[in-house]
Amino acid sequence: MPLKEKTIERMYWTIGEVADDLGVNASLLRYWEKEFGTLRPKRTNRGDRLYNRQDIEQLRRIQHLVKDKGFTLQGAKGQLRKAEVLEVPEAPPSIAPPVEEVRSVLLRIRARLIELREAAF
Repeated sequence: MPLKEKTIERMYWTIGEVADDLGVNASLLRYWEKEFGTLRPKRTNRGDRLYNRQDIEQLRRIQHLVKDKGFTLQGAKGQLRKAEVLEVPEAPPSIAPPVEEVRSVLLRIRARLIELREAAF
């Protein structure tokens, strides 16, 4: 069996990349960072912001509350606080076998069942 290629997952994104992804200005992200104390992106030695996946998810929640739902900043802060209190810890991701492996095993089982059925008659 050949070795599986390792995929390297990206850990951090710049403020420009996150702003483009969300369709907003970088200045709005800086403003939200100041207003919502829970948002603390990592900083480089030069002071550039680096956002991880959790930071980006938090920004998406803020954007949804403010832009889509029409909450004020105070209302959005309250909603986020409520969500933190009610939040259930994430379950660890399940490790599923590759689809082709499962398909191969099922095909072998099917072939064996057909053999057994034919042998019985």
